[in-house]
Amino acid sequence: MANQYGIGGGARGRDGAYRRSAPSGGTRFKTNGSGNRLSAQPSAYRQAPSRAGAPAAGRHGVQPAYHRAPRPPKKNSPVPIIIAGVVIAAVVAVIIFFVVPTVGKLFSASEEPTVEAGIEVEINIPEGASGDQIAQILAENHIIEDPKVYYATVREMQADMLIKPGDYRFTTLQDPNEVVQQLIDGPNVAGVTLTIQEGLTVEQTAQRVEETYGIPADEFLAQAKASNYAADYPFLEGAYNDSLEGYLYPKTYSLGESPTSDEIIRAMLDQYEVETEGLGLEEGANGLTAQEIMSLASLIERETAVADERPLVASVIYNRLDQGMPLQIDAAIVYARGGGSDPVTYDDLEIDSPYNIYKNTGLTPGPICSPSVSSIEAALNPADTSYLYYVLSPEGDGTHNFSETYDEFLKNSEAYSESLS
Repeated sequence: MANQYGIGGGARGRDGAYRRSAPSGGTRFKTNGSGNRLSAQPSAYRQAPSRAGAPAAGRHGVQPAYHRAPRPPKKNSPVPIIIAGVVIAAVVAVIIFFVVPTVGKLFSASEEPTVEAGIEVEINIPEGASGDQIAQILAENHIIEDPKVYYATVREMQADMLIKPGDYRFTTLQDPNEVVQQLIDGPNVAGVTLTIQEGLTVEQTAQRVEETYGIPADEFLAQAKASNYAADYPFLEGAYNDSLEGYLYPKTYSLGESPTSDEIIRAMLDQYEVETEGLGLEEGANGLTAQEIMSLASLIERETAVADERPLVASVIYNRLDQGMPLQIDAAIVYARGGGSDPVTYDDLEIDSPYNIYKNTGLTPGPICSPSVSSIEAALNPADTSYLYYVLSPEGDGTHNFSETYDEFLKNSEAYSESLS
């Protein structure tokens, strides 16, 4: 029995979630330019051949009585000169409008930037902004001066589809990797924020949404159905009871002044994808499916707030599953009865529910809360132990003492009870 005495001890109630600091897009584009080639070809012209000369001398060598005066040279046409002038003017124009600016840029690129680094700048990335729009906004505000650097960083971080719209605060000439990472994490300007702690249920999340944005909790819950999102988020296919339980990732969100329930839910599902990317969760592990892993992770989340202990708690759960022992975790009983902060009673242990893992062996049919990525990783990679029990340690620091036998567990339980007196 997982309670203040651990798995195997007396009843204990747990409620609330442990809180930790908080850690959905644009596309690249190419611009092709083509210059017009200026050319001028002088018109060809041909001078008429000279007429035949004077008749040849007579048979007796008598010379002509007169000499024909030489013909004056024919004046050249002014057309070639005009055309040559046009060509020269065109070349000069090309130099002025194309070559000079390019050369100027080459020289200016080698100079120190005139913008002072470290000046705070606030910008807004509009909903649906394209990659070139985002690059332009960053360049105009001197956050990342060269759009090519922005594109290269986005490509390197594989962030093409992860950029989020909203209000941001950056500094001039900021490191490109930091800028892109912030665009992935989401808006960072102070304002209305929604904080969802690790371990909250969908119903508790709906209450937080109502408190923050005024959206009625019932309205949020009506929208929070797996079938509404499975087409866009395949990991929700076949979710137990059509519930989003376990998948509304815990984090602090900045979603503007008045987001819709759909926008809030999608932001959380997007964050779940970001946090679990690369874990191989979709393939399952240790003989469990991805959804069973999430159920196990949610139990781990509610059993300990100490990250280093989570693989140990995971090992206890796996060991009990292997031996066919009931998991006896109080948090699942609290979930089955609908929440509350009262201690678990013996009557609660008789609740007829698939979440009653005192009476039923195996995992809960679905998650009981939204786990952190630390708990998900522990569910995927449990510690290699023979532990079957754990109980809170007498130090009172939230850690547990783990044991392999029931006798050891009883001794640890006694030590904890003495620490309370």
